[in-house]
Amino acid sequence: MRVLGVGNHNDLGDLYLRLAADGHDVRVHIADAESRDILEGMVPRSADWRADLGWVKEKAGLLVFESTGFGEEQDALRRDGFRVFGGSAVGDRLELDRTFGQDALAEAGVRTAAMHAFHGFDEALAFVTRTSRRYVLKFNGKGFASTRNYVGVLDDGADMLAVLRTQRASWRYAETPDFVLMDHVKGVEVGVGGFFDGEKFLGPANLDWEHKRFFPGDLGELTGEMGTLVSYRGADRLFKATLAHAVPLLQSSGYVGYINLNLLVNDDGVWPLEFTCRFGYPGFAILGALHAEPWDAILTRVVDRGGPSFATHEGFAVGVVLTVPPFPYADGYERLSKGMPVTFRHDLTADDKDHLHYGEMRLDRGGLVLAGQVGYAMVVTGRGAGVREAQSRAYAVAKKVVIPNMRYRTDIGDGFERAGRSEMRRLGWLQ
Repeated sequence: MRVLGVGNHNDLGDLYLRLAADGHDVRVHIADAESRDILEGMVPRSADWRADLGWVKEKAGLLVFESTGFGEEQDALRRDGFRVFGGSAVGDRLELDRTFGQDALAEAGVRTAAMHAFHGFDEALAFVTRTSRRYVLKFNGKGFASTRNYVGVLDDGADMLAVLRTQRASWRYAETPDFVLMDHVKGVEVGVGGFFDGEKFLGPANLDWEHKRFFPGDLGELTGEMGTLVSYRGADRLFKATLAHAVPLLQSSGYVGYINLNLLVNDDGVWPLEFTCRFGYPGFAILGALHAEPWDAILTRVVDRGGPSFATHEGFAVGVVLTVPPFPYADGYERLSKGMPVTFRHDLTADDKDHLHYGEMRLDRGGLVLAGQVGYAMVVTGRGAGVREAQSRAYAVAKKVVIPNMRYRTDIGDGFERAGRSEMRRLGWLQ
């Protein structure tokens, strides 16, 4: 099968490597110039993905879009008869326009927390001063890193006021600020996700517990994600209460791909936080550790509506992101880490290698070195019947990776074992 990947940073590089290893003819287009060395020498490139449309369509191949922002083009390609895995224009809006996403859920019958939209800092400062509450700040659009978001800590909103004043003073963008303040909700954070084939979700849905901050104990920067605990078991009730309500909207928009809804659960119910209308990173790699079928079978089943479900393993998978300085920031990467060698301990087994998911690296004179622009080296995964077994296997693999100044969180899954599982059971969301 011919596969043409389209994105900005080669985020799905590990998936392309696995498809190529299974004998598929793969090309990837990387829009961002500073990311074009990622997996250089390992995955063939497409200089212009539009020019390669004839190549992929000739053999009824597959287009895989890994980023938001291509929704309208995906809709048009599907109308032209292409097999496209990714999202849709409406999917882009669900993720990038947070107010639209929350409104869509509310219209579908899902209760949502109050969200307040702003197009300027002065208005937001006046609002927080007046209400004196705790909020979460999130920017709209795909151009803003999660490190710019802020989860308020003080109940009277004093820290949020300070953050908004700082953002106002340092704003250097041409566009008007576009962001939301969401009422802060306490509870267990969990995600529910699944593959949508244009008509229905394929079973089973999955649950995930992300670890977004840089340091163990949920300290430090919001990085996007430092690791995640995932399971394809036990999601039914939460899925039916939330993501299943989006089916009519996804059907009408022509959405075909993976979608995730991040939530908080507490004694008052379920509170949706945000959509991810694409694969998450490192989420796709961790999901893959639980798949009992190869990626080509799952992707084609989705785009061709080839069945109601796919085979998955019991238990849990743990994924851990391995990074180097200055991650999660880009400034200084060229000086500190880019080009550093990536090696492995001699006892690395074939099974261990299957749980290595390469990120920002490339081939250099036969060896691996760090590439890209931020220091997101790779993801390691482990699968087990229980959380502790999955953790143990993931961290055993991580210890066999040798990169100068490598670091990673050592507590992925601990919060679920300590309190999250029992709390979700008490609330009735886990059997």
